[in-house]
Amino acid sequence: MAGEGKSRGAGGLGGRGATSQIVIANRQRTRRVSTRELRALTEAVLADLEVTAELGIHLVSPKEMARVNWDYLRHEGSTDVITFDHGSTPERLHGELFISVADAVKQAGEFGTAWPEELARYVIHGLLHLHGYDDLEPAKRRVMKREENRLVRRLGTMLGA
Repeated sequence: MAGEGKSRGAGGLGGRGATSQIVIANRQRTRRVSTRELRALTEAVLADLEVTAELGIHLVSPKEMARVNWDYLRHEGSTDVITFDHGSTPERLHGELFISVADAVKQAGEFGTAWPEELARYVIHGLLHLHGYDDLEPAKRRVMKREENRLVRRLGTMLGA
């Protein structure tokens, strides 16, 4: 389902009274995605991490993802998720996630999972990057993967997986 919207959910985290602003842009046609469910998942992850956010989530086609991947990272081809950090702090995440739903569908087939669970994993992965997790070194990758798996187990079914 195509859609854009803002959310002011996740308020009052940690007693700070701050609210999150989440904009979701669905520019792909591979699968129907409920932006309402995606927003709820995002807010649940933010609540679990005890942070608020100023966040843009872009669901894009493989063609658009390949363009973003080349323009900003000089990598060829599509990929599952790209995270841009626009100055996150430990209390407030500020960034954008570009997610290829077609890559979620493809990888779900390869891993024997449901594509909504893969989509949830990409959102969680991107939010963890904004929260300071790193996956470039093996030890840090293991720590990040553990946290990602914990959140997927806890929240991954929110997208109908």
